[in-house]
Amino acid sequence: MDEAPNTVIEQQRKKALELKNSGVPLYPNHHKVEQSVPAVLGEYGSRSADDLEASPARVSVAGRMMAMRSFGKAAFVHIQDDGERIQVYVKRDTVGKETYEIFKKLDVGDILRVEGRLFRTKTGELTILGESLVLLSKAQRPLPEKYHWLTDKEMRYRQRYLDLIGNPEVRETFIKRTRIVQEIRAYLTQAGFLEVETPMMQSIAGGATARPFKTHHNALDIDLFLRVAPELYLKRLIVGGFNRVFELNRNFRNEGISLKHNPEFTMLEFYQAYATYEDMMEITEDLFNVLCRKLEGSSQITYQGQVIDFKRPWRRIEIEEALVHEGGLDVSALHDVSKLKSIAQDLDVPLMEKDTLGKLWAKLFDVLVEPKLVKPTFVTAYPLDVSPLSRRNDAHPEFVDRFELFIGGREIANAFSELNDPLDQRKRFEAQLEDLKAGDAEAHRMDEDYVLALEYGMPPTAGEGIGVDRVVMLFTDAASIRDVILFPQMRPSHSNR
Repeated sequence: MDEAPNTVIEQQRKKALELKNSGVPLYPNHHKVEQSVPAVLGEYGSRSADDLEASPARVSVAGRMMAMRSFGKAAFVHIQDDGERIQVYVKRDTVGKETYEIFKKLDVGDILRVEGRLFRTKTGELTILGESLVLLSKAQRPLPEKYHWLTDKEMRYRQRYLDLIGNPEVRETFIKRTRIVQEIRAYLTQAGFLEVETPMMQSIAGGATARPFKTHHNALDIDLFLRVAPELYLKRLIVGGFNRVFELNRNFRNEGISLKHNPEFTMLEFYQAYATYEDMMEITEDLFNVLCRKLEGSSQITYQGQVIDFKRPWRRIEIEEALVHEGGLDVSALHDVSKLKSIAQDLDVPLMEKDTLGKLWAKLFDVLVEPKLVKPTFVTAYPLDVSPLSRRNDAHPEFVDRFELFIGGREIANAFSELNDPLDQRKRFEAQLEDLKAGDAEAHRMDEDYVLALEYGMPPTAGEGIGVDRVVMLFTDAASIRDVILFPQMRPSHSNR
């Protein structure tokens, strides 16, 4: 971000030192605040000037000074608290000469406690006549200019606290995020799912094909991985007799950063015994409709200028059909590896020497089809070789009982009927190890303990993972995942030191 000129910072710090040397506490901690600004506005915002005059109301609030207009022996300031602002009229004859001299050395950005009587100005603005004014926290740096608050994305992501101070809509985004998480948790709990916590550090990075972060545990002298998914631990709980479980927590994947990817992200995973991937479709449709009704009061949202309707039933299409209809591929090319590789090369899609037919389908789908799937769409019938944990389809064993959900041109969820055959699972893990040896850093590792758990018997089960950050993007109309993560990962910067 652009720094405030050093002279401005020096002047602000000089005033702070002068206040301190004159005996004014810069950071006192014993002044009580009786009301919040939003509470005052809610209780008195509709009262008229005559009513406030006839029935005086005294309030005690605190907040950050966001603006000041000085008129010599009086000033109007706006203080902000909990996302709301109220005007304060500070008059020397009211607060006293000594307090007013202190007030004149304060800066926009300082946090104040104000006590006084409410009235309305000639323009009708609800205002506190300051009778007592106390500095609670002295800012040592000036707040950014309004231009930077509105346009400097770099500053807003790196210094989210400034973004929250200066942009009310950002605050609302994160309040809405919290509500979305609460509604998801309430929905699953009401449906009989038990919320659990599974390890963040794992000896095997399992549950997804992704590149993990690696660390080392000194006491045990073993390498550990930040989890890429909680899946295998949650399915161990299904083996143990918990028939419905979910976890809403962080995953970590050592991959690229983009508008829809952050290396640390929030994932919901839930598993249900005696269910299929089609049951997961029903739950997913219902969950999104409940969210939309509670958040928007309807079944529709507008995302990046496009209306998205969550009314049921949602579209369902097999991946092969989607590659032809949405992707524009010729049917004759779909089962020809050399033709698919040629098409992928023309599209600058990164390839590996041992890419199978299924992996080529998946890579071409990401480029040709995914951006076009704006309305809620379940894509089904994924190839076996890109689904190492999914149950084979009984009629077509080269495919699996799986879907991915796409909304707004990006993947939102992944679900399948779980593979519970331990012999088949071992073979799948062994095939993934061959991919790992061939250079695929995202290939799944062998998990002997998970196979052991399956050997004791896991009931027919279905599970799903939903990217919570991407759900929040939809319901807040955010174009970038960074807009819905309070502190997104960024390259180190020393510009604000």
